[in-house]
Amino acid sequence: MPDLPIHLWYSITNLGGAGLTLPLALAIALWLLVGYSWRMAASWVLLLGLAIGLVTLTKIAFLGWGVGVRELDFTGISGHAMLSTAVYPVAFFLVLQGAPSFVRAAGVTMGLAVGLAVALSRVVLDAHSPSEAVTGCVVGALTALVFARYWWQTQARRISAAVVALSLVALTVALHNVHVPTHRWVTNIALTVSGHDRPYVRAKWKANRVNRAPVAPVSQTRNGLAPPPQRHA
Repeated sequence: MPDLPIHLWYSITNLGGAGLTLPLALAIALWLLVGYSWRMAASWVLLLGLAIGLVTLTKIAFLGWGVGVRELDFTGISGHAMLSTAVYPVAFFLVLQGAPSFVRAAGVTMGLAVGLAVALSRVVLDAHSPSEAVTGCVVGALTALVFARYWWQTQARRISAAVVALSLVALTVALHNVHVPTHRWVTNIALTVSGHDRPYVRAKWKANRVNRAPVAPVSQTRNGLAPPPQRHA
């Protein structure tokens, strides 16, 4: 692993947070609507929505029922890895409108590299296992590449690439440290649909012991949930 200071790893991992990537995805959809067509914008929202749905389902399956792969230490697709690997390539694809194909391809590749860096940071920070980070990258990359490949030859209307770039950069700078409690939300959904009092936790699940966290008084837990595991599911 690259020997970077811990604060740099946190800065990298923040690039994949939902508080940043989802507003960027929405901004991309709006620019696609303005500069291209509603079909292009809708296809982006649909593809990303499907990817988000897949990530959410894997997390709910583990938190609610303990569904995962012990041999791979897999408890759910990494949302940070998926979102960053999906959003940043499409952002570069949009910003480099009108550029030669090899330049645009280089931009998409750079976006994928950002996603890979975020995925690596999740492993370094012990937030996800390698299998969870890799599957996040695969799902995100497929989302971005399917979109870019289908719309590669589409010509934009008269919109300024500089304005698009500045708007996306401004969002990135402004929202880089914004945190959204998505894990808590997904946990609440998992408990609601499964009917369980406590979510499954990684450590006990990996050890193949009692799979669910022991029931503790609400006053001894945060938000009525079991104490957080060493890694986020």
